[in-house]
Amino acid sequence: MHPNPAFRKPNATRNRDYARERGFGVLSLNAPNNSTDTAINGPLISHVPFLLNADGDSLDLHLVRSNPILRLLQDGPQPAVIAVSGPDGYVSPDWYEVPDQVPTWNYVAVHLRGMIEVLPQEDMRAMLDRQSAHFEALLPHKTPWTIDKMTPEVLEKMMRQIVPCRMTVTATEGTWKLNQNKPDDVRLRAADQMEAYGTGQEVRLLAALMRGPFSP
Repeated sequence: MHPNPAFRKPNATRNRDYARERGFGVLSLNAPNNSTDTAINGPLISHVPFLLNADGDSLDLHLVRSNPILRLLQDGPQPAVIAVSGPDGYVSPDWYEVPDQVPTWNYVAVHLRGMIEVLPQEDMRAMLDRQSAHFEALLPHKTPWTIDKMTPEVLEKMMRQIVPCRMTVTATEGTWKLNQNKPDDVRLRAADQMEAYGTGQEVRLLAALMRGPFSP
């Protein structure tokens, strides 16, 4: 998280809503450096889709059974963080059209911190139903896919390869670095230039966010 408080003003609700909308992030846990199992020494990360509940205090995800994180979770719940990334992009100093500026990088990021644990394997089916229903509902003009379309034998085999997990979220932090520390006219010029000349697939979304408004 960026230390400048100007970039950390969006309220907890906006951060939770953004993380829920994205539904994908980087799960990270710190494994002990003295473990005899070399696969779980030092930081462990995994890119995961997740479902954040309405209150923002619990999220569900699943991991492939061979994931080293599951070995760490055999010892019980562990502290963890999920980093959720939004649009990002380079900002040229020329875009501000004022002197004595430096290059920077604008971005949106939300961190969800808490304790993660393994759920009983029998919870896996219900979790898959919820996840697929959630993400299928986001696809316009499409009849939702359901797990019932799978052959029972194939489904059973695949279910044995994944493990349900739940993270109790105790803190939500957000950085919205969008040049809001600049005068409005300077920021808006940079947003226009970002949209016109920025690189990357998400520059238009980033430019729209740079135009505000910003939450208190």
